[in-house]
Amino acid sequence: MSSYLPHTQAEVKAMLEAIGVKSIDDLFAEIPAELRLNRPLDLPDGLSESEVVDEMNDLAQLNYGANELLCFLGAGIYDHYIPSAINHLLLRGDFFTAYTPYQAEISQGTLQAIYEYQSLICGLTGMDVSNASMYEAGTALVEALNMAKAQTGRTRVVIPETVHPEYRRVAKTINTQMGIEIVTVPFEDGVTDMAKLAEVVNDSTAAVVAGYPNFFGSVEDLEALANVAHNVGALLVVTADPVSLGLLTAPGDLGADIVCGEGQSLGIPMSFGGPSLGFMACKEALLRKVPGRITGATVDKTGRRGFVLTLQAREQHIRREKAGSNICSNQALMALNATIYMSLLGRDGIRDVANQSFQKAHHLKKELAARVPAVSFPFAAPFMNEFVIKVPNAKKLLLKMAKQGVLGGVALERWFPTLKDHLLVAVTEKRTAEDIDYYCELLGGLTS
Repeated sequence: MSSYLPHTQAEVKAMLEAIGVKSIDDLFAEIPAELRLNRPLDLPDGLSESEVVDEMNDLAQLNYGANELLCFLGAGIYDHYIPSAINHLLLRGDFFTAYTPYQAEISQGTLQAIYEYQSLICGLTGMDVSNASMYEAGTALVEALNMAKAQTGRTRVVIPETVHPEYRRVAKTINTQMGIEIVTVPFEDGVTDMAKLAEVVNDSTAAVVAGYPNFFGSVEDLEALANVAHNVGALLVVTADPVSLGLLTAPGDLGADIVCGEGQSLGIPMSFGGPSLGFMACKEALLRKVPGRITGATVDKTGRRGFVLTLQAREQHIRREKAGSNICSNQALMALNATIYMSLLGRDGIRDVANQSFQKAHHLKKELAARVPAVSFPFAAPFMNEFVIKVPNAKKLLLKMAKQGVLGGVALERWFPTLKDHLLVAVTEKRTAEDIDYYCELLGGLTS
């Protein structure tokens, strides 16, 4: 104990005397002796602060991130440029230490930040209502499916394979334990197989889910998907990339009822996988089914502007067995991060980021087709800033590219055994013409 705790024996004795016990063991007298360890923990000797810092630095140097390597990774987490002002503002003490607004009347700053976040998310998605943020895209989809079940009274949802496989896995883990049946539909040419979809959607379907862009980077026909869902009284749930919405038509204008997704691309670092940000927005008709909190703007009795929690399901805190959702926290810091990003860039800036990503991805595909004979393109569907290529020995190729300073893509065999030697390649506004040229040159050399 002494190698890990800073207290001297004299200090321990003084504390025990102050509380009226003879030994530390007396503090655990209520725990039966057979349940206690009764021996020291099998741990190495403690280290000084400087030794711990050295150890952590050594471990950190084993990792190589997007700052050291050219990053063409995507699959839900993207290497977008993050303005320096975000950290400067985000790490201010009044923002960094703010927590969920249980006492809303004295949390005006936090409430205003949430209000601005909600307004911006509604603007991006074309929806009427947005809640406070959630953990990440997978649990946001879980909540969207719960909403669809509550709204329609049905328990069957259809999720195509083109939806992110990890989001589908989270939904299977959680929603099926809440009485929801999940039906999967295959893909055709990188998008949802509409004929197969029509076969399984019926009057017991609560929702149809669509990626926008989908997991393969392809742009789904949301209007067609919305028609299939709405014709049987089901909802259309869309998982969207918010930056892509700067260029694509808003899902709300194409028939979506609920839009959710991963907000990491809104100025949040990749950070080897987190923290991230789940967002959700919906049509006004679904307002009462939304989990978490909704903040609104109002005025006090003297006419001064103020912010309130317009809607909050209190049973999520105090009557858990009656709760319709397990979302009761609030990723306010990540939501603020996204809010600062969207505010700094504005409508035109986000459109420019999306357009640059789109143009550079299409330029990369064109260059690969012209310069690297070993590369083929299995899907012809329209895509945004991410697309699928097929190359020989894809997994080994990725390792060789990484040694040459390039994160070349994501191997799809991990989720789709039929897509062996297929890579998902993403391009953001950060990639230069020189980066794209080097990618083609490297890939060409390694596959020749």
